[in-house]
Amino acid sequence: MTEYVNHPLIRPDTVEQRLYQLDLAGKALSTSTLVVLPTGLGKTIVALLIIASRLETIGGKILILAPTKPLVEQHAAFLRKVLLIPEDKILTLTGTVRPADREALWKEGKIIISTPQVIENDLLTKRISLEDVSHITFDEAHRTVGNYAYTYIAERYPTEAKHPLCLGITASPGSSDEKINEICENLHIRSIAVKTESDGDVAPYIHDKKIEWKHVRLPDELKELKGLLDKILDDRFKKLSDLGYSVPYQKNASKMDLLSLQKKLQSQLRGGQPDPGVYSALSIMAEILKVSHAVEVTETQGLDALTKYIDRLENEAFSRNASKASKRLVDDIYIRQLSHRIKECSMEHPKIEAVLQIVSEEIEQNSDSRVIVFTNYRDTAEVVTTTLSEVAGLRPVKFVGQSSKYRDKGLTQKQQVDIIDRFKKGEYNVLVATSVAEEGLDIPSTNLVLFYEPIPSEIRSIQRKGRTGRKQEGRVVVLITKGTRDERYYWSSARREKQMQTNIRLMQDSLPYQDIEDDAAIEMGGGSTGEMVHKIGASTDKKSKQKALVDFNTEDLAVVVDQREIRSTVVRSLEKLGMNISVRTLEVGDYVVSDRLAIERKSAEDLAGSLIDGKLFDQISNLARTYSKAVLILEGEGVFGARQLGPNAIHGTLASIALDFGVSILYTRDTEDTASLIRLLAKREQTTEKREIKVHGKKSSQTLSQQQEYIVSAIPEIGSKAARNLLVHFGSIEAIMEADTKQLTQVTLIGPKTAARIREIVSSTYKG
Repeated sequence: MTEYVNHPLIRPDTVEQRLYQLDLAGKALSTSTLVVLPTGLGKTIVALLIIASRLETIGGKILILAPTKPLVEQHAAFLRKVLLIPEDKILTLTGTVRPADREALWKEGKIIISTPQVIENDLLTKRISLEDVSHITFDEAHRTVGNYAYTYIAERYPTEAKHPLCLGITASPGSSDEKINEICENLHIRSIAVKTESDGDVAPYIHDKKIEWKHVRLPDELKELKGLLDKILDDRFKKLSDLGYSVPYQKNASKMDLLSLQKKLQSQLRGGQPDPGVYSALSIMAEILKVSHAVEVTETQGLDALTKYIDRLENEAFSRNASKASKRLVDDIYIRQLSHRIKECSMEHPKIEAVLQIVSEEIEQNSDSRVIVFTNYRDTAEVVTTTLSEVAGLRPVKFVGQSSKYRDKGLTQKQQVDIIDRFKKGEYNVLVATSVAEEGLDIPSTNLVLFYEPIPSEIRSIQRKGRTGRKQEGRVVVLITKGTRDERYYWSSARREKQMQTNIRLMQDSLPYQDIEDDAAIEMGGGSTGEMVHKIGASTDKKSKQKALVDFNTEDLAVVVDQREIRSTVVRSLEKLGMNISVRTLEVGDYVVSDRLAIERKSAEDLAGSLIDGKLFDQISNLARTYSKAVLILEGEGVFGARQLGPNAIHGTLASIALDFGVSILYTRDTEDTASLIRLLAKREQTTEKREIKVHGKKSSQTLSQQQEYIVSAIPEIGSKAARNLLVHFGSIEAIMEADTKQLTQVTLIGPKTAARIREIVSSTYKG
């Protein structure tokens, strides 16, 4: 007979009582804890038990952080269902809610479920405070690395809250000691609590999960295509070697090896005038990375995915922002041969047939089965979905992320939720998904999970496999192409999974519980077998709070920040330095520190991008026109390596900014260095010069000619020069749109492909 959790804040007969969940909750109530529990075993239930205890014994607010909006809504629906708390006190905050409304909702809510970026923004702008938050749950805690918003919130929490206690939950924190340590340090974790499928108290809830490996051979036709790509790699690696740079194993080098050399080359550009050969080497490395990716697509994905990748490469080469590497590759004789051979090739990758066979057999044996096919690439997801849809009884649907790329439209979060709901109901029985289906979303347990290819990431591999074997016996099939990167990736993932289990067990033993709590208790139990009482601590206010940097700052310095800069970590650093931050939509500049001084911030990539797309001088012109003291901060040390722009182009740009516009150019190493410089400038203006902050100025309006050039240049493959040529030749936008392909190709810089693209955009029916 099922026993249920008995707690005054949890609805009776809604949450099954499992001893391992109670054990984890008890440990996590003693101190801030990272709970590692396999997918499908109720990490959310562990969080629920802690939330109920904290609300009963401490009160205050509860904050639950989740990486995506669908996951936020999922948590909210669950808590409203099981908690005896008014539904209007369980609120969600996402970027779709206006900032002013979020501030009001924060005050009203008892339990707040939110995406972390929203909480980070509202903390930086002082709309909310963590003072009364008695517990934070960090869902998918393995994301707490680098500059992810979890890191900032966790840093603020223990210094502000009266009764802080945090919980990190994940199925897979990572295989390396460094990664696990970083997560624990960033979340201020004092303990790790781990349960695996082999633990005695977990085993009764585990269903068998059969893992199979199906090997296929790469067809000769695809080997020939790969051979053409190998010839390009041989040539590029030789050129790289002639310049004095070598890569171990050359065309068999791992992506990590290639990226490592690229990073090394970029570092040589820092400071002074580097050897001209470095620029050539970087450009060659860009080609190698593109061709190496094409090899991987050929080996592990197939003909259709390769065709689409080459199509995108050609589109990139003819775009207005095309790199030299893309242009050289498209002109390479072997790429031209490859493009020709692809059209003649009729052999698709044998994985397609394997997917068709395995999925068809599963549905034939059990018409109620649910299947997930995971693939790394959207192109392959499209091919697999199309292939499966031609078979009676199979109802496949493609499930991808939100971002849209060239000829590849993403799914909105609303569309994702709708697809999952229809998958649950059986309207679809096969979900063909990319990585978006690996983490967090409430996808029902499936009978079969099929890996189109192995993946080297142990975190993603564990999450994929966790989609089956929850409520019934499950099956995992991994497709591997013999003698290709598939085999390398499979063994890499298997080794890392094993290493992860070892490391988290060792760290669990090495992090003794450091109780920060006291005497309160909760009762969890019930059912016919009697009550189970767990003595679990409740937070007290005995801890001594460490001081934040702001506590040592006695100067009242302020800065107005453009809202788009919130996404950078500069604002975090400014806040740590004790500056009063006001966020507004600035038409001119990124930061304003007085009535006369405004700052534009550019990373190396930003500078290159805005120079290529023509926006840089408009921004600088507006800045110099509006503020008498205008500053351009160049952040990072890769200015002369970004987008392979030549040193003459960079020097000419900087000279024009300084001499023609009178804008001061200052350099910083990183975002923290930028924040320190902005604070110094604010101190000079506000303390030494006694000047007040005043935001003024609007972007200068474009002339009619500029507006016409802007509209034409918005067409893919059309740069500003080509746009002007078209307007000069035809006289108006209307005439351009009415021109046929032959007429368009008479214009300088407009070739047959670009002309065809213009006609396609102008004449195609809008599909919404």
